[in-house]
Amino acid sequence: MRRLLLPLAAGACALALAGGCAPGPAPRAERSTQAAAPLVSNELQDDYRAVIRDVLPSVVQIDASEGLGSGVVYDDKGHIVTNAHVVGREKTFRVTAATGGQPVTARLVAAYPQQDLAVIRLDKAPQGLKAARFGDSSKVDMGQIVLAMGSPLGLSGSVTQGIVSATGRTVSEGRRGGGTGATIANMVQTSAAINPGNSGGALVNLDSEVIGIPTLAATDPELGGGSAPGIGFAIPASMVRTVADQIIRTGRVTDSGRAALNITGRTVLDDDYRPAGVAIVEAAAGGAAAKAGLRAGDVITRVGDDPVTTITSLAEALADRKPGDKVTVVFTRGTRQERAEVTLGEI
Repeated sequence: MRRLLLPLAAGACALALAGGCAPGPAPRAERSTQAAAPLVSNELQDDYRAVIRDVLPSVVQIDASEGLGSGVVYDDKGHIVTNAHVVGREKTFRVTAATGGQPVTARLVAAYPQQDLAVIRLDKAPQGLKAARFGDSSKVDMGQIVLAMGSPLGLSGSVTQGIVSATGRTVSEGRRGGGTGATIANMVQTSAAINPGNSGGALVNLDSEVIGIPTLAATDPELGGGSAPGIGFAIPASMVRTVADQIIRTGRVTDSGRAALNITGRTVLDDDYRPAGVAIVEAAAGGAAAKAGLRAGDVITRVGDDPVTTITSLAEALADRKPGDKVTVVFTRGTRQERAEVTLGEI
């Protein structure tokens, strides 16, 4: 938040200096500066209010037996998209509109933990809910003002504001705290506060479009593993639509678009107990690795230009690639280092 306040303060000083240097009598310039600042402030405030009025009826709180999260109304048939880690292993949920009212029952359609997304469906949609509008993720850019809506800490209908800090981040979730352990590419990074309970809610632009689903906040080891202020991540709207449409249509994800070596592996350690690669436990017959000649016992140490030391780093090396891409995999077999050209498969 401090990073956001500093540029705004600098902008205010620049405006005051510009007014002071403008030609004409000093009192007239001073009156002009004083009149302009509230106008800009009021316009932005009106924008915020309009977005909140538009989008909040599309946001819900999802209660499961082990915790709670948020969700976004996806269509007029009662489908709600949220995070896979919000639904966990449960099949039924209590859902309450962010704008209030009595809870209603929803049931799981399907979850896709590899992308930390899930779809549930209301038995009967309460009045006042409406489907959200999803924006174009490719147009999301650094510096764009965004609002995060959800139920942080159980405070239904809460809104925080910030900017898009970066796009295209590859982020690996931990499994602590109910995470899926997924490695997700092309995440939107935001300074809008993301707290427990925000997961599955809406990250919204000033056109009232959902551009992402807030999923997690960065952790800071110096804070004892607590959330790092001003660093949160959201799954881009394009991926949300891709996964949700498939789940609604077929009950599962049939085309993930996620690259894979089609192996089961484990992290191996060197003599100093440091992660040193991923040992193949099983290379699925007909899978990408097996077709390229890799087999159980081989230890993968590099994929393309990316070093591989752990299962997580292997997932991160594959996250930005697509099925069908060709990549050089470096691995050790016994005491020899070898290379293989692999045509990547799909998860």
